[in-house]
Amino acid sequence: MHIEPGIIDGAKMALSIGTATVAGGYGLKLAWETIKTSGVAGLAARGLIATGAVLAFFQLLPHPPVGVSEVHLILGSTLFLTLGAGPAALGLALGLLLQGVAFAPWDLPQYFANLTTLLVPLYAMAALARRIVAPGTAYVDLSYAQVAKLSATFQGGIVAWVAFWAFYAQGFAAWEAVATFGAAYMLVVLIEPLVDLGVLAAAKTMRGLGKTGLVTPRLYA
Repeated sequence: MHIEPGIIDGAKMALSIGTATVAGGYGLKLAWETIKTSGVAGLAARGLIATGAVLAFFQLLPHPPVGVSEVHLILGSTLFLTLGAGPAALGLALGLLLQGVAFAPWDLPQYFANLTTLLVPLYAMAALARRIVAPGTAYVDLSYAQVAKLSATFQGGIVAWVAFWAFYAQGFAAWEAVATFGAAYMLVVLIEPLVDLGVLAAAKTMRGLGKTGLVTPRLYA
C-alpha cells in the first residue's frame, strides 16, 4: 500500500499531512484508553510487538509493486484482534516510519499519505467489531464470517485510500493503475482471514497469555 514516489507532490502533500494528523490524534486517544485498562507497560509491550511485526510484514513478506502502489500482506486485522486498536495503531505508525528511515528513504515523502491509508481502515475495522461482536464474546471465539468481515473492512479501506490518493493526485488518468492494484489486492483479502483464524486457534491453546499483558484483554474475555 506504499504509494509510489512522485504520485503525490507539491501542494497536494498538504492534504495528506492534515489527514494523518487527525488519524494520528485519534490513535493517541486509543493509546490513552489502552493505558487506562492495561497500564503504560501494557501499551509499551504490545506497541513494541506491533511495531516489530509491521516492520517484518513490510520487509520480509513479498511486496511487489502493482499499479500505483505495492501489494503488502499487512495483517492489520491480526494485529487488532491480538493486540488491540491502540497498540496496533502505534505499531503501524512506528513500523511504517522505521521501514522508511532504515530501508526505504524514498518512501518518506509519502509517509503521511501511507499513514492515513493504514490507520483509517484500522479505525473502521474497530468500529465494525463493536457492532458485529457481542460484548460477551472473546475474540478467540469469533466465527469465520466475523473475521472475514473485519479483514475485508481493513483491506478494502486500504484499497479505497490508495485509489483516493491516486485520483486526487493524477485525476481519472490513474484509473487503469488503480484497477490493477485493486485486483491484485484481492489475494490479500482471501489470505488474511485464514491467517487470523490460524492465529486465534493458536491463541486458544495459550490462554495464559491473557495474564501477561502482551495481548488485548478482549482476546480471551
